Amino acid sequence: WLSWIVFLPLVGAAAIALVPRGNARAIRVAATLIAFGELALSLPLWWRVVPGTPGWQFAEKRDWLPGLGASYHLGVDGISMLLALLTTVITAITVVGAYSAVEKRAREFYALIFVLEAGMLGTFFALDLLLFYVFWEAMLIPMYLLIGVWGGTRRVYAAVKFFLYTLAGSVLMLVAILSLYQMQKQFSGVASFDLAAFYAMPIHPSQQLWYFLAFAFAFAIKVPMWPVHTWLPDAHVE
Repeated sequence: WLSWIVFLPLVGAAAIALVPRGNARAIRVAATLIAFGELALSLPLWWRVVPGTPGWQFAEKRDWLPGLGASYHLGVDGISMLLALLTTVITAITVVGAYSAVEKRAREFYALIFVLEAGMLGTFFALDLLLFYVFWEAMLIPMYLLIGVWGGTRRVYAAVKFFLYTLAGSVLMLVAILSLYQMQKQFSGVASFDLAAFYAMPIHPSQQLWYFLAFAFAFAIKVPMWPVHTWLPDAHVE
């Protein structure tokens, strides 16, 4: 079920790419059906996820890169459930709001919106840190294009600034993930990017602080928080 929620927007993006460019009405109708179909698919999260239940619910796990110890592992809890619902609701509103706001390349705009939605949902459900990082980086591409193509007069500057800021945080987070991976491999003797395997490690508080700072810096840029917030006014204005 979680895989359907994550990847349905990608299927929708591919479907929209097949609609003739000149048929604006068909493009809007297709985008609306996909957005609200995704919303309907995610709505049962509200009553099927039990927030007080320990651990992850509706978990899916399959081998992905067994040589590296990476798996396709998804799950949901009370926090990620709310974030996923927020994402699908806002995406549907975005599609409707773009009827009059987007006058050029509407087909490509809607396709990128759905690719972005899939990336965001993947980050909320991923329980393997390598998979999480893939979804995290996947969000960067559609956001860069949305700003750079449909922005205002300074759109290229804003898009490049956003890209560089986010990339800096992403690289630092990747270093932390790889360091945790090596530590976990030495600790257990089994290579794994699984979140549960990282939770099981005894990490000294001084090391925990550095790992926390690496992740916090990457997240602070994405939020963004002061003093790494200066990309946001440019990007959002454009």
